[in-house]
Amino acid sequence: MPADPQRSVTSEPPRGAGTSAVEVRRSPRRSRTVSAYREGDRTIVLIPARMSEAEERRWVGVMLDKLAAQESRSVLGDRELTERALRLSEQYFEGRARPRSVRWVTNQNTRWGSCTPSEGSIRLSHRLQGMPEYVVDYVLLHELAHLLVPGHGPKFWRLLEGYPRTERARGYLEGVVAAARLPHPPAAGEAAREA
Repeated sequence: MPADPQRSVTSEPPRGAGTSAVEVRRSPRRSRTVSAYREGDRTIVLIPARMSEAEERRWVGVMLDKLAAQESRSVLGDRELTERALRLSEQYFEGRARPRSVRWVTNQNTRWGSCTPSEGSIRLSHRLQGMPEYVVDYVLLHELAHLLVPGHGPKFWRLLEGYPRTERARGYLEGVVAAARLPHPPAAGEAAREA
């Protein structure tokens, strides 16, 4: 346990976390709950004073993901989506990927996104709306990478290596696809009739 149970630590967040700093505040009055909120460009995470450093790190990650998911539920418009794509291009591709348009579409039910390099257009499936921010960012980066490299060869995947949540986002999307394929349990009335 740290020497000062009420310490407040501010640190740089993981790359791509979407905020400039994370501040952890320990409280002796907090027994089990963990909460987090945004305060300007900082994320404040409130934890019990007795929590270990390892538990703190784990909970900070959990709470950053939870906040990102809540924020991405507020649907971005096409303009905000374009701005986000440009920021990601700056951050990960030195601004080389410059889409002319980025928009949500409702006609992509088998793909998460698509790109037409000749037109500089990127389209994201509306099914991504409400997913965690890091997942939407990954799909945007994937499509931005297609503006620089067609296909999915080694050069393409090297471009995405700079995004620290690539594997996690891919796993999330694979989980969504797998869950959609699971058999749906029968409704309460149907189960009774089958028995």
